[in-house]
Amino acid sequence: MGKPLPLELRRRVVAYVDEGHGHREAARHFRVSPRFVNNLIKLREQTGSLEARRQGHVGGGKLEPHAEFVRSRLAETGELTLDELCVELEGRGVSVHRSNVGRLLHRLGLSHKKNSTGQRTAAGRRTPGA
Repeated sequence: MGKPLPLELRRRVVAYVDEGHGHREAARHFRVSPRFVNNLIKLREQTGSLEARRQGHVGGGKLEPHAEFVRSRLAETGELTLDELCVELEGRGVSVHRSNVGRLLHRLGLSHKKNSTGQRTAAGRRTPGA
């Protein structure tokens, strides 16, 4: 995702439009897209500010409340496959794809790495900071 344009440029674009110039004219003058100008004017009307909105996903997703459960299950049983974890989460009323569980394990710092023989290592699961 790209970075938001600087606040100073945003102020100049809005001031140019406030002087009576059109959105397309402002876009050509400042070499930005007409959509940027339109969205900037809408942003000012809605929030009263020209600060860029937060980018990206807010929060940790629907598995975040179950992170401790996943961590404790892995500590108890040692090894569980992603599919087995999906089934256990289904029992808790959470329907997720195995890729979501894999991303959660990655965020928790838990690994599914294998050793050179292709077998999972006994110490393959690690906790953050350990």
